[in-house]
Amino acid sequence: MSTSTMEQKPAAAAATLPDEASAALQRQKEQAQRSRLFVMRLVILGLIWLVAFGSRLFSVVRFESIIHEFDPWFNYRATRMLVNSSLDDFLNWFDHLAWYPLGRAVGGTVYPGLMLVSASIYRVLQAVNIPMDIRHICVFLAPVFSGATAVSTYLFTRELKDERAGLFAAAFIALAPGYSSRSVAGSYDNEAVAIFALQLTFFLWLRAQRTGSTLWSLACVASYWFMVASWGGYVFITNLIPLHVLAMVLLGRFNSRLHTAYSIFYVFGTLASMTVPFVNFQPVKTSEHMAALGMFVLLQGVAGLYTLRRLMSPAAFRRLLVAGGLAALVAGASALYVLRDTDLIRPWAGRFYSLWDTNYARVHLPIVASVSEHQPTTWTSFFFDLNLMTVFFPVGLFLCFRRFGDAHVFAILNGLTAVYFSAVMVRLVLTLAPIACVLSGYAVSHLLDYYLGGVFGPADSPAGTGHPPAVGTPVPAAAAAAEASATPTTEPTPTKAATIPAAAPAAGSPPGTLGLIDRVSVLLPLVLVLVVLHLHCIFVTSTSYSNPSVVLSASLGDSRMIIDDFRESYSWLRHNTPQDARIMSWWDYGYQISGFSNRTVLVDNNTWNNTHIATVGKAFAMDEANAFDVMVQNDVDYVLVVFGGLLGYSGDDINKFLWMVRIAQGVYPGDVTERAFFNSRGQFKVDETASPTMYNSLMFKLSYHRFYSTSVGKDRVRMVAPHSSISRDTPLASVEEVYTSSSWLVRIYRVREPDIFGRTVDERFSDFLPALKPPLAPVESVLPRLALSGAGER
Repeated sequence: MSTSTMEQKPAAAAATLPDEASAALQRQKEQAQRSRLFVMRLVILGLIWLVAFGSRLFSVVRFESIIHEFDPWFNYRATRMLVNSSLDDFLNWFDHLAWYPLGRAVGGTVYPGLMLVSASIYRVLQAVNIPMDIRHICVFLAPVFSGATAVSTYLFTRELKDERAGLFAAAFIALAPGYSSRSVAGSYDNEAVAIFALQLTFFLWLRAQRTGSTLWSLACVASYWFMVASWGGYVFITNLIPLHVLAMVLLGRFNSRLHTAYSIFYVFGTLASMTVPFVNFQPVKTSEHMAALGMFVLLQGVAGLYTLRRLMSPAAFRRLLVAGGLAALVAGASALYVLRDTDLIRPWAGRFYSLWDTNYARVHLPIVASVSEHQPTTWTSFFFDLNLMTVFFPVGLFLCFRRFGDAHVFAILNGLTAVYFSAVMVRLVLTLAPIACVLSGYAVSHLLDYYLGGVFGPADSPAGTGHPPAVGTPVPAAAAAAEASATPTTEPTPTKAATIPAAAPAAGSPPGTLGLIDRVSVLLPLVLVLVVLHLHCIFVTSTSYSNPSVVLSASLGDSRMIIDDFRESYSWLRHNTPQDARIMSWWDYGYQISGFSNRTVLVDNNTWNNTHIATVGKAFAMDEANAFDVMVQNDVDYVLVVFGGLLGYSGDDINKFLWMVRIAQGVYPGDVTERAFFNSRGQFKVDETASPTMYNSLMFKLSYHRFYSTSVGKDRVRMVAPHSSISRDTPLASVEEVYTSSSWLVRIYRVREPDIFGRTVDERFSDFLPALKPPLAPVESVLPRLALSGAGER
């Protein structure tokens, strides 16, 4: 070895040391930058969580910590049962207070996820010596989970684009009225936790499908099980994921990762869902679940074909493909026909038919059509619940078509199906709001990337999101694998790091340098739009969705008046009626009567027995004599009706009466006819033009009994004076008034004992004259026309 060579080695080593030190310093700086960004994202998500929680507390601040609406009262009652007993006792609980005389097996007719979460939180708090009443946990559960929903939405959106888009989407769903309508404090309904499970399942599915990981697939199964245990809307996931898999196959993007993810999801998800007693064997016996099964079978066939293609010549494979395809088609159609013909697979339920035929429920299921939230959605409702996200949403949808990665295809299918179903039924706007927030966050983030790309640097792009970083930057190994998922191979793509060629333009980068005026002219209106969106969301949540149905408020000039008639009436029932008393009311109030008053009801909000509900509707629709016979046959002790004519409350029983008639006519067409309740002009009226059938009905008499004693004279909902057959001295023969709330909102009657001599109501009518209460003189002065803010017609 020469002397010159020996001198060059130390020189080269000395030159390498500064380069290595510089590279190490650069890596250290990048790591510190990533750490700072990570902490910032955590802080922002924490603030979003707090905003989501705080914006849902208006009802507690303005009223009190109370359960809202109707269904939440059963959920609260069931949760108390679970807290005070074991899980086995809860699942075997038979509720004797519901559906007299049938009762209800609660464990097999309820989604227990909501109750299990609340009971678990309660027991954990008790274990660490934090005493808290279960009612407060139930009231604040939905606001707490709204923050968790924002985090799951962030994760979902990050799979589509990047962290910035995820943060925008999380901020949107934290305030979106379409979601807050079901997640304000006191809204203790299944959707309070189900939307979190929905978004989390979608994120985990995209991650599992992108990576092919067994662990991510099992995590998706666990989230799906929680969704199944929480809400009947799990069927949306059950059909959307197979639709996504089908789209991947048709687009030629089948690969082993997709095969692994869906196979694990279907097999273990189906087995897990059948552990929920209410679901039981429905995943393998009902038509609503057959798409998932069919996709599972099809995917195994596709995997087999890809395997055979490598082992056979192209000509032989084409012949096999044609013959095998025809044979599979014939076998599948024959199997479906046999299964349907032998009733091994039940046909679509009526509620699902109503999603495809908007007139089906009105004709065949009036009990479903009678609920206001089951009506078709108007454009004003969309704008009310989404506001300017109705503009951002289609932009985000367009950008997904433009990128068209695997995750983007899923978002497109999610968005289109959600738009359709939300248009069919107002309630299903709840399924549109999450994906609208996701795509709106995508659109706003893309716009900011375009106009602020040179200010804050390139957008973050996690592995596999399908949104490339700036030109020439390295793509992580996992991202390279994800980008290759579009290739139809049955083997995972090698996860070598790739680099985007410098010639490829980054998505969203401006074609040239943007000046300050260009940036401000776009970004300033965008900021104003986001501020308006924020103000609208807060206004709608605070004024429209934060009013408990059991407590109403009204404005009297500059003052505010609380109308607590519902709780007054339920308390009267609890303290002034026998413990085994049976209450007849319309099904809307069944859960509240059982929850507040602890009394037995004939029907409630479960609406599982249409005949029983029709019997109650028949009693209200018939004249006193015939209604008395129906009530005696069903052992009714008390009758409760809601009347808003004095107060101006439009959600009363008179406004619901036609639906009672329609439901009763469907079961008892010989006793009740809807046409008989219309006058000669074909109008449904309560004034002097009302039909005899109308003003002789039990509902009319119970609502307007002693109405003229108030000196008001005019019904403040219908804006007419009721038929003169209801006068100050008109007695009631079949029932006697025992309680009328202070604002005449709730009226309770006791059913008279059957005549010991067997006389009919008409025959003994003249034997008594019920003592009438004195006229409510203060009513007219205390209750002028009120601007109510509370629950409207359900």
